[in-house]
Amino acid sequence: KEMIGPSTLEICNTAKQIGLPVLKIGNSGFYQIGYGKQGKIIEASISNNTSCVSADISCDKLITKELLRIQNLPIAYGEKVFNVIQLLKCAEDIGYPVVLKPQFGSKGKGIILKIKNEKELVRAYQKLSNEYEDLILEEYCEGEDYRVCVVNYEVVAVSKRIPPYIKGNGKMTVKELIEKINEDQLRGEDHEKPLTKIKIDEEVKECIYEEGYLFESILEDKKVLYLRRNANLSTGGIAIDCTDDISEENKELCIRAAKAIGLDICGVDICTKDIRKPLKENGVILEVNTAPGLRMHLYPKEGKYRNIGLNIVNMMYNNNPINIPVVSITGTNGKTTTTRIINSTLSRMGYCVGMTSTDGIYINGKCIDKRDDTGADSAKCVLMNRDVDIAVLETARGGIIKKGLAYDLADVAVITNITEDHLGVDNIEDMEDLCKVKSLVAEAVKKDGYVVINADDEYSKKIINRITSNIIYYSDKNNELIIKNIKEGKIAVYIKDNYLVVNNLGREYRVIKVKDIPITLKGSLKFNIENSMAACAALVGLKVDYSMIKIGLLNFKLNSVENSGRFNMYDYNGINVILDYGHNIEGYRSVLSSLKNIANNKVIGVIGVPGDRSDYVAKSIGRISSEFLDKIIIKEDKDKRGRKNGEVAQLIKEGILSNNKNIPFKVILDEVEALKEAINQSDSGDTIIVFFEKINRLIEV
Repeated sequence: KEMIGPSTLEICNTAKQIGLPVLKIGNSGFYQIGYGKQGKIIEASISNNTSCVSADISCDKLITKELLRIQNLPIAYGEKVFNVIQLLKCAEDIGYPVVLKPQFGSKGKGIILKIKNEKELVRAYQKLSNEYEDLILEEYCEGEDYRVCVVNYEVVAVSKRIPPYIKGNGKMTVKELIEKINEDQLRGEDHEKPLTKIKIDEEVKECIYEEGYLFESILEDKKVLYLRRNANLSTGGIAIDCTDDISEENKELCIRAAKAIGLDICGVDICTKDIRKPLKENGVILEVNTAPGLRMHLYPKEGKYRNIGLNIVNMMYNNNPINIPVVSITGTNGKTTTTRIINSTLSRMGYCVGMTSTDGIYINGKCIDKRDDTGADSAKCVLMNRDVDIAVLETARGGIIKKGLAYDLADVAVITNITEDHLGVDNIEDMEDLCKVKSLVAEAVKKDGYVVINADDEYSKKIINRITSNIIYYSDKNNELIIKNIKEGKIAVYIKDNYLVVNNLGREYRVIKVKDIPITLKGSLKFNIENSMAACAALVGLKVDYSMIKIGLLNFKLNSVENSGRFNMYDYNGINVILDYGHNIEGYRSVLSSLKNIANNKVIGVIGVPGDRSDYVAKSIGRISSEFLDKIIIKEDKDKRGRKNGEVAQLIKEGILSNNKNIPFKVILDEVEALKEAINQSDSGDTIIVFFEKINRLIEV
């Protein structure tokens, strides 16, 4: 109840060992191996290729028997029984001993073996007919009980199953000997361990009494007493590996049986005196089972462990177990733009990209959810989408704290920067706490993968010692970390002679002129130069050709289609209105400092800050705004995030006045009305910058 079953665990562990991730799907017992297009779902030892029709057929022992008979495979003769009269006549035709079992069943439940006479048969029938609606009577075959595991129509393991038994020592009672066996650390209550404890039930009592013993009887020295008629591991049996013993002819019969039912993974149950001799001469096929338990092959009492998990994974992936690439982007500012550039470039190359971002989930460019989708559940949506070739995941602080990462390891991670934001929220009290959260994205990268780091960012550099994969730095050419990577022949991305340059293995590649990158406004927007470098570095980490990176950067526009809400500019009767999602200290500073390069006349700001930011942040944004703006209108978000109406506006006002008491400002809490007032105060040629909460209402204005 608490653990993954052994069959599922073997397949999942094998997948992880060969580099494939595993996703748990709820508490269902289903698991997905791989992501996106490479995602394969398993349930126990059933693969996503296993036919539902074939599985249903195998659950019906009568139809299974008929299909095997048609293929001239050796089976135990038998038929369905409906009443006592037919039962007795059928047994007379077959000849005693006989077997009575449910038509639909598994794990050996309800099977009564070696019924010797009419009296036993009627008693067995009365017992089973109370529990099962459909019963089959068939001939009893003498021999050993074998399970042959077939994967992808190849025999990969064979086990001889032995019913649970005790061996006397002349001192201990039958009950004490059973208890001693159950003390074995390898035995569990159910399937959680290699073997299962022997549970004392009616069948066990009957087997003991038939041999003339009671639970209190002392078993003679070396006397073997079998406790069940069937040898299933789930009822206490043990297994001995016989994979090297089965004859080629018998292998062929088992493969034919699997094909007759249509099962890519199955367990063929055989009764024979010698698995090395032809089955047609001394044995029969009893059943063909869907979802065969793997425990007997993984933990035989004697013989070799058989790596069936590898056989199953290789079958599901056609012997080419590969996964889709995963790119994870985090940071305080710039992560959305960086995510979108990467997505746009890869999409232009023909890939079906699954992207999560602050404004939704996108599959192949189509939005399937419109909200802040930067958490684990949104990432899972992409990772479990069967159309996705590459996952590009914007990964935010809040999502990491709530549910961690949705993926195991990324191929490429990007840390755009780590600056003061959200402090005091979710027990993140200082920058050290924030670094610890953000660094998880950099730590969870494949050994041969890449982490992209802003070499100018103070706190991003503090997490370098946590990173175990390759690092690509981006910055100015003279940054010491850039110089270090170049000397070591590693990858660095930097600006040189107004070009965005990649240095790889000591060779310099000029990718694109900075002024030709549309989102930089001919090089005026420094923060978008940084975002372009970050995206370029991530694409280099994905081994994208430099010419394709250039095309991606050239075609990614600074507009509401390509990069909604990020420095989107609108000409409103000659007034330049800019809508931006800046919502923290560094975001404000980056955007406002860029305005001096593009604004010719007055700059009017509509400013606000989310209510869950600290008093310090609100006041700092007021101070920064008063340094760069000519007029200010203070607004508030509709979602106060725990603040009182007007509380945040008052803090911003205090910040403004602490730095510049002479700057004209107004408080208009509704951001739509605040924008309208800014327009009323503007003349043609002026610039309005709005740091919005909800962009659509402002676009309508």
